[in-house]
Amino acid sequence: MAKSLIIVESPAKARTLKKYLGDQFVVKATVGHVMDLPKSRLAINIEKGYEPEYLVIRGKQKILNELKKDAEKSDKIYLATDPDREGEAIAFHVQSQIRSQEKRGKPVHRLLFNDLSHKTIKEALKSPKRLDANKYGAQQARRLLDRLVGYQISPLLWKNVRHGLSAGRVQSAAVRLVCVREQEIKDFVSEEYWTINSRLEAEAGQFDARLEKVDGRKTTIRTQEEAEAIVKGLKTCPFRIEKIERKERLRHPTAPFITSKLQQEAYRKLRFPARKTMMLAQRLYEGLELGDEGAVGLITYMRTDSPRISGEALQDVRDYIAKKYGKDALPEHPRMFKGRKGSQEAHEAIRPTSMDRSPESLKPFLDRDTLRLYQLIWNRFVASQMKPAVMDITAAWISAGKKFTLKATGNVIKYRGFMVVYIEGRDEEEEDGEKRLPPLREGETLTLLELLPKQHFTQPPARYTEATLIKELEEKGIGRPSTYASILSNVRDRKYVEVIKGSFYPTELGIRVNDMLVENFPNILNIEFTAQMEEELDRVASGKITWVQTLDDFYVTFKQEMEKAKVAMEAMRHENVPTDIPCELCGRPMVIRWGRNGDFLSCSGFPKCKNAKDFRRDKDGTIIPEDGDHGEEEPEVSSDAEPCEKCGRPMLVKEGKYGKFLACSGYPKCKNTRSMVRTRDPEPMGIQCPQCKEGEIHKKSSRRGKTFFGCNRYPKCQYALWDRPVPDACPHCGFPLLVEKKGRKGFRLECPQNGCGYSKPGEISES
Repeated sequence: MAKSLIIVESPAKARTLKKYLGDQFVVKATVGHVMDLPKSRLAINIEKGYEPEYLVIRGKQKILNELKKDAEKSDKIYLATDPDREGEAIAFHVQSQIRSQEKRGKPVHRLLFNDLSHKTIKEALKSPKRLDANKYGAQQARRLLDRLVGYQISPLLWKNVRHGLSAGRVQSAAVRLVCVREQEIKDFVSEEYWTINSRLEAEAGQFDARLEKVDGRKTTIRTQEEAEAIVKGLKTCPFRIEKIERKERLRHPTAPFITSKLQQEAYRKLRFPARKTMMLAQRLYEGLELGDEGAVGLITYMRTDSPRISGEALQDVRDYIAKKYGKDALPEHPRMFKGRKGSQEAHEAIRPTSMDRSPESLKPFLDRDTLRLYQLIWNRFVASQMKPAVMDITAAWISAGKKFTLKATGNVIKYRGFMVVYIEGRDEEEEDGEKRLPPLREGETLTLLELLPKQHFTQPPARYTEATLIKELEEKGIGRPSTYASILSNVRDRKYVEVIKGSFYPTELGIRVNDMLVENFPNILNIEFTAQMEEELDRVASGKITWVQTLDDFYVTFKQEMEKAKVAMEAMRHENVPTDIPCELCGRPMVIRWGRNGDFLSCSGFPKCKNAKDFRRDKDGTIIPEDGDHGEEEPEVSSDAEPCEKCGRPMLVKEGKYGKFLACSGYPKCKNTRSMVRTRDPEPMGIQCPQCKEGEIHKKSSRRGKTFFGCNRYPKCQYALWDRPVPDACPHCGFPLLVEKKGRKGFRLECPQNGCGYSKPGEISES
């Protein structure tokens, strides 16, 4: 008897489906995309309506041949890739390769799962769908837009800045946000101000109050002299409580997670990078082994912008809350949440698939970080359907003579409600605890115990963290939640930004590239334009416009900008920034030039005078020349480095392809070298260690400053790689990761297992 064939995109998802469906179905995985645009050329025929040239990805022909054989033996074919636009694209490409089966009368159906539970899978099989051409068109438009931008702007950057750089419609907008914030910080002028707190005593006890008004008006104290004068005046005044206000305030729970909120909260509470959060969430969705129960999908689909919850899930969580916390913890009616304007509302919120699988019950089966993320999703979902917290807010207004008014506040949590389970994290510190006041009464006279004037300075806007940058991208409509992890990884990998103590700083390279792109491609780098393009893609997905029309509207303006940029970027490359620093060799003024290693100072008399040197800028932007020469003069002796550990001679500072390094002055007799790069803190990659299955691959630095990738459980697990790992399984041998290999023609993805030999062209896509 012929069986039905179900095609999914990942082996983990295939294992979960097999567990639920048994032997009546054949379940096969494509292991990701099977077709894509070739890396070696643009592969878009603009004259023929932006016709793309898709090719089978190297290494995937064997998988497709197996799928074709399975399709011939099957009575029905189901495409059950992820229920988003990328999943739709994989389904369309698979269908294009097995289309002959449709001609033979075998129907090809689309299955959509919001979660991988037995009930959801059975219901999807009862009512299969057709492939959605509009959703595929939206994904194709995004892919082609990114290809048109990247493959036509990037060569201009190679020519005028540095080879190997890339530009992207979304990643460049993200870099611009970081650059704009850095400029705001540099331009910020801090202002001094003072606050005056007092320690007062009432009959019932002591408490603090802050000066609010002078002569009936709110005042800002700018100088120490003003503060001292006010303190002097307060010391002679009688203090009396004039008014007491008591209010009851409700604090409502937040909605269950959507993708962007999960990424933000996982960073705030767990310090997970977005890439790691999405990797762990993918595992939870596709299914994990739970002992005798086998592979089970633990959460609903993790790429969603809707906080919607199904009626059945609402009833399940309300039953759980009543049993666990009592019926008094339940609001009268289920709480419903609305999505942001423009959200697609295609899926439910991210929630557990079953309230029978508490985090405590899963401890024996999940690793620490996967369990922590599941606990976060569980707690947020449960709290979202509980009663609000009730706060008692008290404000006491205190007169100090006729001139001054002070205010004391207190809050008491009368009923914790949802806060028993979960409290949302914040980007800035905010107190969630209680601040109590003693029992006070109006008209009561108070005793002044102490006055505490304190100096403050206004602060510039904070640099972005992963959480706040994702929040900004979401609020401005740049990209989609499913792309945020790759955007943040790309801008770091391309060295446009660096992360220092959790904050994003633009690099010199990032600022240079951003300036060039803003100057020459104002539309692409315009935040509103980027957000508008996302709305256009949504309209394509809903069938309101065609993907060709979207590309046409974009390309007309883009082509004009490209022609102008070819000339203008060449001029910018040769542009020199004058300074008032004299050349110590010939007296001419120095200018700032751009080289392959960044900005440097060069004599304006070049090539007659070849004096050149590095420089740095202090906090106010003043240029300070560095000691030592940028050219080919004698290298400087390192003043703070240890002598050569091999021969004891002094180490010299030299400049190489990857920046400065230390080399022994005894060369060529002694060829010892040492990196000047400080060993950085390990950076999690969001990839499970394939050797011990418990640890996680981290990006590390060796003693000599060389980057490598190793298990965070070292020395218990000594698995390590020199090449950057990618969380894609090898389609030949099934090894759970591939590595990036960089050659003259760009990146390739290869299997690190000895004897496998799998290799394919690699391209990091924003989609």
